Amino acid sequence: MRVLGIEGTAWAASAAIFDTDTGEVSIVTDAYEPDSGGIHPREAAEHMRAAIPSVIDAVLAEEPSVDAVAFARGPGLGPCLRIVGTGARTLSGSLDVPLVGVNHMLAHLEIGRHQSGFTSPVCLNASGANAHLLGYHNGRYRMLGETMDTGVGNAIDKFTRHVGWSHPGGPKVERAAKDGEYQRLPYVVKGMDFSFSGIMSAAKAAVDAGNSVEDVSYSLQETIFAMLTEVAERGLALTGSDELVLGGGVGQNERLQTMLETMCEARGASFYAPENRFLRDNAGMIAVLGAKMAASGDTIAIDGSAVRPKFRPDEVSVSWRSDDASYPVSSPDTGPQKGAEATIEMDGDSITKTRIKKSYRHPQLDERLRQDRTRSEARLTHAVRKLGVPTPVIFDIDLGAPAIEFERVGRADLRDQLTIERVRTVGRHLATIHGANIVHGDPTTRNVRVGDRTWLIDFGLAYHSDSIEDHAMDCHVFERSLAGTAADHEQLRDAFEAAYRESGNPAVLEQLEQIEGRGRYQ
Repeated sequence: MRVLGIEGTAWAASAAIFDTDTGEVSIVTDAYEPDSGGIHPREAAEHMRAAIPSVIDAVLAEEPSVDAVAFARGPGLGPCLRIVGTGARTLSGSLDVPLVGVNHMLAHLEIGRHQSGFTSPVCLNASGANAHLLGYHNGRYRMLGETMDTGVGNAIDKFTRHVGWSHPGGPKVERAAKDGEYQRLPYVVKGMDFSFSGIMSAAKAAVDAGNSVEDVSYSLQETIFAMLTEVAERGLALTGSDELVLGGGVGQNERLQTMLETMCEARGASFYAPENRFLRDNAGMIAVLGAKMAASGDTIAIDGSAVRPKFRPDEVSVSWRSDDASYPVSSPDTGPQKGAEATIEMDGDSITKTRIKKSYRHPQLDERLRQDRTRSEARLTHAVRKLGVPTPVIFDIDLGAPAIEFERVGRADLRDQLTIERVRTVGRHLATIHGANIVHGDPTTRNVRVGDRTWLIDFGLAYHSDSIEDHAMDCHVFERSLAGTAADHEQLRDAFEAAYRESGNPAVLEQLEQIEGRGRYQ
């Protein structure tokens, strides 16, 4: 099968031919480069209008016969997508071949899975308008974590525009960072979600205060990419996967790739980053996923092919995969265990949790996070216990390690023994701690232990807050972990919310609904 792919979500007017028999991909791209500032939607659309026909003609001149036409249906800039959609529909009709509408972000993921040969990897997508972590479960890709404000590339571009650099800013930051030294900047990870707004404001203020742009660029990379790597490791720990693929234009950054590779090596996991031409926006990935979809019969009628500027990857019912991920993977209850940021040693009725050094992080950043999180965990584990919510008793604290010795609780992680009643109990527990203005920060199905009772554990990301938004984010993290690990997650989610509503502030669930409707990654 030979599939023509067309990409034009934002800046790259691109066409490609993928031959399934040979595995060869031929790509022609005409990039939009603004004179100043970031991408201007009107100018980008004008570029697409002129460039899309020419790149299509160029690839068809080399490979004139195709069996299907695939196009990027979204997410992206509406005016650009409409031009691409019109071209794809026209070609499909004139050539009398099937039409395939591809989710651009899933194409970033699938090109890595296709080339790596991985079975069921977790995928970190790091691009201009997007930043999220995906894992495949029960027939679709689940959003394990995402940005709470803006995409990683757009965040970096905001800084580079502030210092007068032209688009794209990422490569310029990467070059400047080679001559910089580390400075402390905000680090915001909540469960497997992350935020860039605070760090961008701090970076701009640091430059305005006279700090060198090289130092700030270096610190930006060290902080932002450490956040992405930490979240990726949390995704591996939650799902039990030992495979990670990288997607998106920001993924071309060598420092980010090094961090991810270092993290995976330490975990005994495999890491794959496609070559740069498949990381930045390109039609090759559209053609490859389009071929898989066409082979499975996942095509669309021309009159039903409207573009979708906010097309989330977790909205796509995956037709091209017959396998399902084996999540959840049961956690061993004996011997040393390695979580996302700590090792657990079991000894009779106690466990010792030691936060291990992360060699992918800058030493100063790593030391700060390990110390701060150990103190927070000790303090808030005790505070939550005083509220009547079951948490492990703390036997000893060693800030030098840093390590905490806890009472050993439960028989398994909630992930491995999900029931409606246990999920309802988590709803009541979170409502109770939120009523005392405590936010867990990472209430996933791996951070709840179950047995004759249901315990909340791992308060390393916990903090005090009376913000309804923060309380709703706690609920959001828990529900997302249900979606990533449970086949009947919708029923479990409803039970969780019903219990929370009975015991807590209904305004939190109203805010949760707003959070889930934002589609923040786009």
